[in-house]
Amino acid sequence: MTATPEIRLRALQGVPAVAPGDDLALLLRAAAERAGIELRDGALVVCQKVVSKAEGRLVELSSLEPGPEAQRIAAEDGKDPRQVELVLRESRRIVRRGHGVLITETHHGFVCANAGVDLSNAPGPDVAVLLPEDPDASARRLRDALAGPDERLGVVVSDTFGRPWREGLVDQAIGCAGLAPLTDARGTRDLSGRDLQVTVSATADQLAAAAGLLMEKASGIPAVWIEGVTIHGDAPLASILRNPAGDLFR
Repeated sequence: MTATPEIRLRALQGVPAVAPGDDLALLLRAAAERAGIELRDGALVVCQKVVSKAEGRLVELSSLEPGPEAQRIAAEDGKDPRQVELVLRESRRIVRRGHGVLITETHHGFVCANAGVDLSNAPGPDVAVLLPEDPDASARRLRDALAGPDERLGVVVSDTFGRPWREGLVDQAIGCAGLAPLTDARGTRDLSGRDLQVTVSATADQLAAAAGLLMEKASGIPAVWIEGVTIHGDAPLASILRNPAGDLFR
């Protein structure tokens, strides 16, 4: 991705509450049209929550029967055992536990708190929202519904994650389509003429973080259109996940 001297972010407002089975692409296109936005030559960042709701990734906690491990963790950490059971089901493994925090690796390969299981902005007090089963496929369906194969439109599905060694939350990409999630600058030169050997930018994460400035939880903004970026490539977000063989922290 390259950028012009000016990048513009525009929130898609007026999208109604999303329910399972809703045509999310249709809702987003209608919001863009009302705002006079043509979804071409840019990136559309869509928050995970509305994607999951449209795909029916909702679970009533009352439907869950916590197993022994969930009950043990819940008792030790002061958590709802039903929620812990759901987190365990959505996880490959527990990465770390401590201070009442449960960090897991999801079946997608994301390392995050509670496997992305979220009770905020859910359609009921006893309902949990899960991550999409395949966020790249979710992004691809939106992209294909909103633009033709030869049109430049990147779609990023984003979620809010914590980060090791830093306080605070940042939106990052969990799925994408129509763009390369990484921009490889290796082999080019910096302003001093030095050859770049390790510089690979996390383009999809940069777009998600920028859009996150407009998509606060209480804002009701489910998507942000970003203009002024040149979209190139097309690869799944899975390519951004570090291979465990090269990970110094596993």
